[in-house]
Amino acid sequence: MSRAFDPVQLGSIELFCKAAELGSFTATAQVLGVTPASVSRSIQRIEARLGVKLFNRTTRSVRLTEDGELYRAQCQQALDQIAEAERALTGRQRHPKGLLRVSVGTVYAHHRLVPLLPGFMAAYPEIELELNVSNRNIDFVEDGYDLAIRLGEPRDSRVIARKLEEASVGVFCSPAYAARRPPPTSLDALHQHDLIQFITPSTGRPFPWSFIDDKGLPVEVSVHSRQRVLEDVLAGLGWAVAGGGLFQIYHFVAAEALRQGKLVEVMAPFAGRSRPFYALYPQHRHLSARVRAFVDYLLAAVRP
Repeated sequence: MSRAFDPVQLGSIELFCKAAELGSFTATAQVLGVTPASVSRSIQRIEARLGVKLFNRTTRSVRLTEDGELYRAQCQQALDQIAEAERALTGRQRHPKGLLRVSVGTVYAHHRLVPLLPGFMAAYPEIELELNVSNRNIDFVEDGYDLAIRLGEPRDSRVIARKLEEASVGVFCSPAYAARRPPPTSLDALHQHDLIQFITPSTGRPFPWSFIDDKGLPVEVSVHSRQRVLEDVLAGLGWAVAGGGLFQIYHFVAAEALRQGKLVEVMAPFAGRSRPFYALYPQHRHLSARVRAFVDYLLAAVRP
């Protein structure tokens, strides 16, 4: 029985062909927006699967072996045929179909994306959706994702970013805490309160709180507290609900607790800031009809 083809292999084959074209793993990594180590690992996996050596490596460059030349010719022909098929189908596909692999951070997944998924799946019954919920950075080629949703505009110009929304933030606490400790009426008074501080996983640094000052200008306030949360923002929300103090979080995350009376919003005169969430996909990859359908659906759902 023949072994089933792993969809992740297609990304590795694209990567192999680009490395063969450029003659450098480092240059390939730069063009595709991945790390040189991931390029090397992908090539090694192909070589291990085939049982042949595809490149002769030196410290400065890589050069195809005879087997590598043969493999590259066949792979490039296959990729060209796939690209031609996609060009023929894109725009004509009335009913997008196939597997869609999406990576999304925990907060956006639980409080924004997941509630929208039943509607999307009903609208596109021929799409299979595989959702990875994680805050880690991903490698589109190595991990095989079609789309990622992340906070903030990416710095890598090789990744195409489509803004989904500007998510407004506010400061919240429990009614019991507000009754015990009257909320601050100025930014300077903020540090007189029990604050719940979130530590950004990627940097290990405290995440600043965003406000509009009394002059109407945006300002970032560095929060220092003996109460700190790492990794999971939702734990900070729960801490605030339990009466632990003030916590800044997105309105869409706090909305349910506000409706239930478990939280109240404070410092409203200084509110008005927001943070952007983006849909990301690799620049070198053809935008499929199912990715376009997913992004368009989200845009219609999250924007007023």
